[in-house]
Amino acid sequence: MVALSSIIRPLASQLQRNLVRNIRSHRNIPQRGCNLTACSSKYVLSQMHPMWQGPLVVPGGDRQSPIDIVVRKSVFDSELKPLLTNYDPRTCQQIWNNGYSFLVEYDDTADKSTLEGGPLQDKFRLCQFHFHWGESNAWGSEHTLDRRLFPAELHLVHWNSNKYSLFEEAVMEENGLAVIGVFLKVGKRHEGLQKLVDALPAIRHKGSVVEFTKFDPACLLPTNTDDYWTYHGSLTTPPLTESVTWIVMKQHIEVSHDQLAVFRSLLFTSAEEEIQRSMVNNFRVQQPLCGRTVRSSFSPFLQEAPLTGEDKHSH
Repeated sequence: MVALSSIIRPLASQLQRNLVRNIRSHRNIPQRGCNLTACSSKYVLSQMHPMWQGPLVVPGGDRQSPIDIVVRKSVFDSELKPLLTNYDPRTCQQIWNNGYSFLVEYDDTADKSTLEGGPLQDKFRLCQFHFHWGESNAWGSEHTLDRRLFPAELHLVHWNSNKYSLFEEAVMEENGLAVIGVFLKVGKRHEGLQKLVDALPAIRHKGSVVEFTKFDPACLLPTNTDDYWTYHGSLTTPPLTESVTWIVMKQHIEVSHDQLAVFRSLLFTSAEEEIQRSMVNNFRVQQPLCGRTVRSSFSPFLQEAPLTGEDKHSH
């Protein structure tokens, strides 16, 4: 008798590939489709949370994201190396409101903006970055630390250019993507972020896209990128493929309340729609760990006495 899993897995795989093709065929701007798959979908549609109105086209597996990171249960791994980011601001191309978040998209046709090191064995190209945020400062992040919520979370999305030739291929495969997650906390104004904030009113409505150049995403990383958690997970938007090595920074960055307010001034809706809806709460609910190990590049059991002032505020 044929095992049920041998029938279901190919079907699920085919569904995922169809969804990726579907997403690309509905994109209405002349730009590479790679960035769209990671955080956008044509199935964007509920009053409160446009990504999750109906049942998912592809059912999730047991390596879904986001998760709650239980700090004391994370496993220190001395083999985890420092991250090596090499971003070229000249590869920055545009900002796009995709009806779910806004994407700052990069030219990923060559190894010009890359991520290596950390838990990664290969070189990964930066494809885009985006944020998730709440309607208030009390919540908004997708990942949490010991159930602690942050107002927003930054995701820098990279794909494995050693193993794959296109993002569309990498997104479907094992070890295809690497996403850096950075928590945002309300505090002082973030000077590096301000150039981006100033550009956002031009893409208030869904489908808006404007040229945006010479932005260095490294300015959005915390000063300490050596301390992080890592685990195997998935995209947090359809097609939810379990192709992601997550690298979640221990240290947060600070942004001002006014800067986050500009995020919240964006709209899920296009200019033609009668009812306009604010772009808030664009995060996925947390998923079960299902026996996965979360590794840390630092020991959670050591006292972190010699930390900087910024580090101390992150606890």
